[in-house]
Amino acid sequence: MAADVGAAAGTVRIARISDEPLDLAAHIAAVSGPTMGGIATFVGTVRDHDPGARGDVTLLEYSAHPDAERILAELAAACAAQTDAECTVAVTHRVGRLEVGALAVVVAVASAHRAPAFEVCRALIERIKTDLPIWKRQHEHDGTASWVGLDV
Repeated sequence: MAADVGAAAGTVRIARISDEPLDLAAHIAAVSGPTMGGIATFVGTVRDHDPGARGDVTLLEYSAHPDAERILAELAAACAAQTDAECTVAVTHRVGRLEVGALAVVVAVASAHRAPAFEVCRALIERIKTDLPIWKRQHEHDGTASWVGLDV
């Protein structure tokens, strides 16, 4: 999403679903500005273990619903609107095959003061986990693969 999406108390500069590697610095640059005194970030990475895995996790495959990018922009705008402070948001979630250590999601939120930036950043990553239609298939060291968090 290239254009800004306005919210009652914020702006969404980036809301993307991407099959390309993520760049934290680009997200920080997108929310930076002379009125912004604090930037809160969250970076989710692929780890080598999971409570449901029988052994080491070797990679994840993320799949997204065709409406996921639109929904991500709506989630970002809704979270930014939950505070009276002006916040600027940049968020991207990866899809495709990700090796251990790869960035899976990046969130950057800027505001004049740190508290609203932290609040919006946390609210957004929590909403992404519960409301964004993205699913992951977890591959393990023994060659098995299973869908995580997919209720069928």
